[in-house]
Amino acid sequence: MLEIVSILCLLIGTGLLAALIIIDLRTLLLPNILVLSLALAGFMFHASTLFFYMPVSDMVLGGFIGGGTLYLIRALGNAFYKTDTLGLGDVKLMAVGGLWLGSYFILIALMAGAVAGLVHGLMLIVRQWIKTRRIESLSTFSLPAGPGFAAGLFIAALEKFFPLTHLGLS
Repeated sequence: MLEIVSILCLLIGTGLLAALIIIDLRTLLLPNILVLSLALAGFMFHASTLFFYMPVSDMVLGGFIGGGTLYLIRALGNAFYKTDTLGLGDVKLMAVGGLWLGSYFILIALMAGAVAGLVHGLMLIVRQWIKTRRIESLSTFSLPAGPGFAAGLFIAALEKFFPLTHLGLS
């Protein structure tokens, strides 16, 4: 029975990440109810596996690392640019990601998410250049961070819960 619950939690978590990506791309918002639901699914997943993947202490530490890192980046960016540079939804998303992934894999998610966001931004710039043959001023360029970080969480979760050691990739 617990295996079914853990599989359902993984599927629900994946669906919530997909929904958060779509909503953030359309509205530049990450709804709190979906982020909270993702947190509950993560806790239920770990409880259903009897904390096989990590103890509660590592879940809490991962949450602090994920959320704290983005909160620090947000504070520094806001002070430097004198405007909101990163939404609190992104901070909360990575805190929840830390609950799922723990202290080590949240760092992988942060790096993979940053790279995914960079690739997304470059794709948008190239698409605009192809359409108009000019590039909008980068000072006014806006990009939702949530989709990149959600992709990073998904990539890190794949490696944590389904490692590719048999392929020699891990």
